[in-house]
Amino acid sequence: MEVEVYDRAAAKVFFEKQYKEQQADFLYNTFMGRILLKLFIASKTFSKLNAISGSGKKSVKKIKPFIEQYNIDMTDFGDTAYKSFNDFFIRKTLPGKRPFSVLKEDLIAVADSKLTVFDINDALEMKIKGNRYTVDELLKDTGVSQAFAGGTCLLYRLTVDDCHRYCFFDNGRQTGSKTINGRLHTVGPVSAKRYKVYKENFRVASFLETENFGSCVYMEVGALLIGKIHNYDITDYKKGDEKGFFLPGASTIVLLFKKDTVRIDDDIRAYSKKGIETKIKMGEKIGVCHA
Repeated sequence: MEVEVYDRAAAKVFFEKQYKEQQADFLYNTFMGRILLKLFIASKTFSKLNAISGSGKKSVKKIKPFIEQYNIDMTDFGDTAYKSFNDFFIRKTLPGKRPFSVLKEDLIAVADSKLTVFDINDALEMKIKGNRYTVDELLKDTGVSQAFAGGTCLLYRLTVDDCHRYCFFDNGRQTGSKTINGRLHTVGPVSAKRYKVYKENFRVASFLETENFGSCVYMEVGALLIGKIHNYDITDYKKGDEKGFFLPGASTIVLLFKKDTVRIDDDIRAYSKKGIETKIKMGEKIGVCHA
């Protein structure tokens, strides 16, 4: 299954092939595959075993063919003498390769990813990838959820070719966090047909007070083959500061904004309404605070 994506930099739409598409199709679209998912594949144990296999010296040999297969531009990255595949997967960009606007009103992208915007209605519902979700299903916290009626949800889908590090979008303070245990389904379209992955998967929600966008939720969602969400122990932060990284695979970041706090750029909204994601880079302007 291919996903339609708008490449903002190139101003054109392309079709993105899914990572390990045949394996995912077997797991989610066959009876035997779904049994394997339920018993083992979607468990944390399986993803941890995969992470262990990617941390050994022998895993280095996977790196070059992986770069070639997914056409990864390595000019954005520094030292290529990686000690393991996992070391390569959490690679850092060179200084200056992800510039961001310092204007306080500009909202910047938090990660290299494919971005979609969704509106949250007054019933705290939003339709994501064909499934209807409530804010309470995502956060498992009715008290916090009520504040986001009429707000905005940003969904950043990271794929295997993306840099898996993510940053803060404004100056502010983290007032708390919550770990929500769950399964580890793939976050691709093949799983969305059968599972509400953003309410079932393991995830970590951070509660932020920002200078220009009010109170927000910043949530990392784990996925199949991702055994680790690594967030730094940070209370006060600045715009552009690194928040953490994913180990390895592909996963998702969900941001929740309250009503009348943010206005997303027209092109991203227009493509989102068509069900088309927008390819972006960390630090890229994607909107402004609501005037």
